[in-house]
Amino acid sequence: MTRSSLRFDYGREFGTAAGLLLLCATLAFLTPHFLSVSNLMNVVQQTAINAIIAAGMTLVIISGGIDLSVGSVVALSGVVLGSLLTGGHSLSVSLAAGLAVGALCGLVNGVLISFARLPPFIATLGMMSVTRGLALVYTQGRPISGFSEPFRFLATGELLRVPMPVLLMLGVFGVAGFSLGWTKLGRYTYAIGGNEQAARLSGVNVRLYKTAVYVIAGWLSGLAAVVLSARLNSAQPIAGMMYELDAIAAAVIGGTSLMGGEGNMRGTLVGALIMGVLRNGLNLLDVSSYIQQTIIGMVIIVAVFVDLTLKKRSV
Repeated sequence: MTRSSLRFDYGREFGTAAGLLLLCATLAFLTPHFLSVSNLMNVVQQTAINAIIAAGMTLVIISGGIDLSVGSVVALSGVVLGSLLTGGHSLSVSLAAGLAVGALCGLVNGVLISFARLPPFIATLGMMSVTRGLALVYTQGRPISGFSEPFRFLATGELLRVPMPVLLMLGVFGVAGFSLGWTKLGRYTYAIGGNEQAARLSGVNVRLYKTAVYVIAGWLSGLAAVVLSARLNSAQPIAGMMYELDAIAAAVIGGTSLMGGEGNMRGTLVGALIMGVLRNGLNLLDVSSYIQQTIIGMVIIVAVFVDLTLKKRSV
């Protein structure tokens, strides 16, 4: 990596962090409730769910793909997990099953994209519909609720006075950041996203590593389902609606290029915090949920436009 590209990356990360601080300052001025301890704690815990999904989305986008199914996978993983918990199965078995469902959905995505050669957009769009339908059929459209306290501890408990969702989020980003920067998986993910043909000619097993990336994204969606279900004390087949939009937005705002080959977990974490703060602020300002979707969409468009503009100037 050249010095100019390093300066560009660090400058973009600084700009993203500065944007987060500016957004917080603006909301603190507009509403006195924003800086309350209870509200900030709520923001961080809500952000944790999107951030966990966004970590997997970042890997997928860096590899040159996209995953539109993550929100529906959250729903399917959650209802399977919830049904086992309420059906008398142990916590460990239920958790393993919920996470396995997420990983399996990711595996199907990866196989369709890497081996069947389907475009990522089409494959994951189809998976989004399939998993949502399965979640609705599995539960007959009804939520599953009433979980045990040991399970709910994963979302409501604290360790060393730090909420469990935050610890899980930090753990995910620590492992994901290390994997991107220091492992073969990370190097090959960047290589595939930068130039898939060149990576293949260099001896990279492109099919294997592309599939692995989608499996990881699915598994992380399953983990997000665990946190969400424990937090709400309910697993719902309609959970996760539009979560893919927030995850993509967090990654793109954090500097991950939709063209593939660029991005990092630090930026995605800041991007997820921006999304969490923005949604919380809009709720405090009593902005309609319909308008919120419009604003989030505009944020994504602006983030991509700024990213492309900065790249052109850095060349």
